Amino acid sequence: MFHLQDLELLHWDYCQRVSMPLDAAIITIAGPNGSGKTTLLDALRTLLGLECSGGRTYKTYARHANAETAWLRATVDNRPRHRQNSSRPFASSLLYDDHVTIACRIERHGGDWQRRYLLVDGVQTIEQLAERPDKDAMGIEGWKRRLEAAGLTRAIGRVLALEQGQTDRLCELSPRELLRLVFEVFGDQEVLDRYDLAKSHQQQLEKEVVQGQQELAHAQAQLAELSQRVNLYKSWQMRVSERERFSTEVLPVLQWADARAATAREARELHRQRLQLAGEEHLQADARKALHDTFEAAEAARRELGSLAEQRTAARKAFDETRDAERPLEDVVKHAEALQALAAVEGDTADLQALLTTLADRQRQLRAEYTRAHDASSKAQAQLAALKGQPVPPPPPEVSRFRRVLQEAGIAHHLVADAIDIADEAWRAAAEGYLRGSRWVVVLQNPSQEREAYALAAKERFRHYVVADSEAAPAQGPKGSLLAALRVSQPLPTWLLRALASIRCVASTADGSGVDWITPDAYYRDPRGGRSLFVPPAEHQFGTAATDARRKALEGEWGRADAELARIAREQAEVDRQLKDAQKAAAGHKAAQELGEKAAEFSEARERLPQLRAARVEASSRWTQLDQAHAQAVKDADRAERDYQALQQRLKASLDHMQALRQGFEERRGQLRAASRASREARAAFPAGWVTPPRIAALREEFGSIQQAKLALHHVERELESGTWETDHQVIDRHVRMDLQVREQQRMLDDRRASNEAARIASRNARERYIEVLRATLRRYRKNVQELGELAGVVALADLPHLDNDDTVLAQAGLHVRFSFDGKGEVGLNDGEASGGQQVLKSLILLVGLMKDDDAPGGFVFIDEPFAHLDVRNIQLVGHFLKSTRAQYLLTTPITHNVEVFEPSDITLVTSKKTRGERWAPPIGVIQRRRENEIYG
Repeated sequence: MFHLQDLELLHWDYCQRVSMPLDAAIITIAGPNGSGKTTLLDALRTLLGLECSGGRTYKTYARHANAETAWLRATVDNRPRHRQNSSRPFASSLLYDDHVTIACRIERHGGDWQRRYLLVDGVQTIEQLAERPDKDAMGIEGWKRRLEAAGLTRAIGRVLALEQGQTDRLCELSPRELLRLVFEVFGDQEVLDRYDLAKSHQQQLEKEVVQGQQELAHAQAQLAELSQRVNLYKSWQMRVSERERFSTEVLPVLQWADARAATAREARELHRQRLQLAGEEHLQADARKALHDTFEAAEAARRELGSLAEQRTAARKAFDETRDAERPLEDVVKHAEALQALAAVEGDTADLQALLTTLADRQRQLRAEYTRAHDASSKAQAQLAALKGQPVPPPPPEVSRFRRVLQEAGIAHHLVADAIDIADEAWRAAAEGYLRGSRWVVVLQNPSQEREAYALAAKERFRHYVVADSEAAPAQGPKGSLLAALRVSQPLPTWLLRALASIRCVASTADGSGVDWITPDAYYRDPRGGRSLFVPPAEHQFGTAATDARRKALEGEWGRADAELARIAREQAEVDRQLKDAQKAAAGHKAAQELGEKAAEFSEARERLPQLRAARVEASSRWTQLDQAHAQAVKDADRAERDYQALQQRLKASLDHMQALRQGFEERRGQLRAASRASREARAAFPAGWVTPPRIAALREEFGSIQQAKLALHHVERELESGTWETDHQVIDRHVRMDLQVREQQRMLDDRRASNEAARIASRNARERYIEVLRATLRRYRKNVQELGELAGVVALADLPHLDNDDTVLAQAGLHVRFSFDGKGEVGLNDGEASGGQQVLKSLILLVGLMKDDDAPGGFVFIDEPFAHLDVRNIQLVGHFLKSTRAQYLLTTPITHNVEVFEPSDITLVTSKKTRGERWAPPIGVIQRRRENEIYG
């Protein structure tokens, strides 16, 4: 290591320009507190690229000078330690002069300060250095590397940076820290650090391997994902191919095959229709002949009816004439008989009064009968008038009123009577009888209005059911059931539909079995027993036929009522006449006298009355026979007319049917020709191999029918629409590239893992061999400590630690040094048993032992106030020890009355405080000891 020879400061702190010699073994900087002793050491520390003490920086001192530029310059020796020039401290910087100038230039750079370093051969002044180009200057990191190459290691730099009062800090280090410091000073720690760096590098490589494994796993996952995407793409292609096959081959071919089969069936059906048309033509000829015969029979029946009508009219006229001729004589005879009866009692007042009473009672009775007959006639007339223009009989008034209430409330509904018609008239009596109690059931169209309808029914006291649970009747009820005999146009209550479907229609009671049944004349049997449900035709309700039946029944009732009125009127006239005669007799009129006066008239009437009665009876018999014959002729004529109309309708229907068949035949034949032509054209558009019978059979075996093929196509399309697919065809290329990349990553990872393992083994083996070098270094340091201890009169022993090629052992190893002062026993580094002077000696021994090198002696040390708190004896011991070593020391000490602190010094630099009001501090005084021979370095 090099030595310092002189130092020059320009604009450093409060020093304007100061030069001082340092070419001595021990230099002492003395001065009062605050006079700049530490300032000089900080100048050297800044010049050597070290940190200043006390939290100060080079910027602090540059600002105190208040100049644009500050310079620190020193001359150091560069003499070789051996014959070779390479042993010069700065030989690595290609400087081979015996003296080398080092300098630090501090300049104001903007609002901050910047330092640059210079290293030149020979002795040069600040002015000469200022003229050098900027490219020769270097930064702090480059400067530290240059000084480390010259021997100023970072560990020594740490020692040189010890602050005031910290001289004994080395002995305060722990064994582990001391061992590390020894290795740092002797360069072994750098090797260990490189081994650690190599190990870190290996660990980093292992992390990279792990990361590579993760990347490989990620790439493999990506490859798996790409494989899945490739599979999805292939599946998608397969689905697309299936869809294309369905669209281009399967569906068109199956549709063509089905259409071809349908065309064949149509051809067979057309042939059958042609045969049916021929049969219909033969049947139509027979129907025309039958119609002609029926027409002749109807004409004959009409002619017979006309003849009988004329004869009946003539017989009726003869009957009326005989009746008109008989009636006056009958009245005269009855009058004579009444006079005779009156004559028999006119003498007896009591009998006459009884006769008057009897006739009066009979008169009143006939009046009552007349009123009843008249009411019946009026009722029949009113009901006939109500039926006029009505398709069905009207409902009762209370039902009509409730329906109006529902309509006003906006509740849609219908009646059971409106929803049912009788399809089979043979079972009208049975249906009318069973449904009589359900005619006026109200069926709601909207079940949500049930509560509102119930409330209105309760308010109106409507005694029929209101039903919300309804359903539509089937198109055809169960065969043989009462429901099958009905035609239902609107929904019915569910319970009513079930009941109608469960009732069997039987021809008679003898045909009834254990189930519910009913006969055509409305005799009904259920689990409770049997009873008749017959309803008179006048009360029929369902369908237009019910209206006709009710109208005929009402017309009959009206006719019977009118006949009864005529009879009662004739009887009333007779009773009135008899009553008048009896009243006359009671008034004194003599019946016998009238009998005598009209005896000839009464006698002639009695003689002629039997003849006229016989003529009337004969005319009545003749008229009755002709009327019966006329009624039968009417029936025969009506039957013949109905037969004729039925045959005519059947013939017309047959003609229409035949025309429809002929038209349908022609249309189907045209469609068949077009279908055949289209089938041939479609077959020509297909490849020949698609329409062969084996291929079509294979398609049918694979897909079944065209509907199943469409379902399969729909399934494929739904999979394509809703499924997750890969449609990018480049995914296959990416999969191939990713597969190659994964293979390459796997190969590189295997190679890196193998090379890293080999490097780890080689590094471990090399470090294991280097452990011997560490042991040699420690033996060397132990030897230095022991020799320095002998020079200081102290027994210094160092226990070599156990070193092994193991990170834990090396990390926990420590250097234990024991000292023995004045034979008082051994003390450790910092066990608290040594005095202050002994602490200083221990630190100095440890410090100088770091720099002691028999092959390359030299070096310098900054010790700030090493004699603080020491007595005279310890000052002498420390001074003797410093003089006995071969290093260069820069010491500081305050002005003290103890001159022993200056005894070892070769040069003493005296500093003074800056005078108040002055810009610069006073010059530094220099005291140099005269010696004839001075040997150091």
